[in-house]
Amino acid sequence: MDLTYTPRQQAFRAEVRAWLVENVPVEKLASYDTREGFEQHREWERKLFDARLSMVMWPQELGGRGCDLTEWLIFEEEYYGADAPMRVNQNGQLLLGPTLMEFGTQAQKERFLPRMAASDDMWAQGWSEPSAGSDMAAVSSKAIRDGDHYVINGQKTWSTRASFADWVFGLFRSDPESSRHHGLSYLLVPLDAKGVTIRPIKALNGKDAFAEIFFDDVRVPVENRIGDEGQGWKVAMATAGFERGLLLRSPARFQQPVRKLIELYKAHQTEADRDPSIRDAVLEAWAGAEAYALSAYHTVGRIARGDKIGAESSINKIVWSELDLKIHETAMRILGARGELLAGAPQGGDVDGWLEGFLFAQAGPIYAGANEIQRNIIAERMLGLPKA
Repeated sequence: MDLTYTPRQQAFRAEVRAWLVENVPVEKLASYDTREGFEQHREWERKLFDARLSMVMWPQELGGRGCDLTEWLIFEEEYYGADAPMRVNQNGQLLLGPTLMEFGTQAQKERFLPRMAASDDMWAQGWSEPSAGSDMAAVSSKAIRDGDHYVINGQKTWSTRASFADWVFGLFRSDPESSRHHGLSYLLVPLDAKGVTIRPIKALNGKDAFAEIFFDDVRVPVENRIGDEGQGWKVAMATAGFERGLLLRSPARFQQPVRKLIELYKAHQTEADRDPSIRDAVLEAWAGAEAYALSAYHTVGRIARGDKIGAESSINKIVWSELDLKIHETAMRILGARGELLAGAPQGGDVDGWLEGFLFAQAGPIYAGANEIQRNIIAERMLGLPKA
């Protein structure tokens, strides 16, 4: 694996770094799990789009810049290194966007992707249901064909960003007689449609990170279906692959907090070294983040040579979710009891956002497919082990 950057890649890095130095907000934006913060992040996304830095790897005619995946990794390194705002439209840009690239019609690409890149449309996920969490094949919400529309009835839950988003994408059972993976269709639904009701769900930090979505005779045009009718499982598995793979969690997202973790350790080294295992944990977190980065570059090289990444994305998902836990658990050990203070508390000092990151990291082994399920996929599809 050759990690030498080309002159074009070096020039791109310099351009991105200079723009971020000039434009990253001095004051942190409010949490995007609040209405105020959500709109602040939408404005930031539009600023990125205007600079042609929103979706750098998308084709230029669809709102991107035409970069390759190596340049995307470079962008991510500079973006997180500059401590820029978290990306609020990841559901659309990093999950639905690539799915549309692969399965959407040309008309769908032209309709949705430029607005997605500019964050004119913000997207939520519509996978889980009260009786179908990690088992996505058990969804029961129905979308029954009525001429040139589907009529949707049912409920989605744990829908990320749905409290403030404009659209939701998800799986619906278009064949009421079907079961499991069959008879499902992948639909895009505007959240302001008649018959849609949204009820926020508060996360551990008390903010509206998720929502329940209720559908009561919601009419959606057939043209909002991605892929063929009844073939939604195939399309959804592509989206899940993007979620578990590189796109949702680039290595830079973990390299930056590891750098902050090292700084935190150095600031509290006298107390931290009373427990030698803390130093070992810091080193393990650093090594894990670097190994993930090298693996990502290796994967990008394979994709550039035409390889396909299938079940391997399950390994990727386990690695980044457990790495995130390791980083934040170690930070909390260094901070001790003060780690339980909210940022801005009178005695908070350098607790910064470690507590919020720690709480969010608890969800990592669950969302994007529970890690237990991912281990089953690895065992069966990669190692050829028999089902239990």
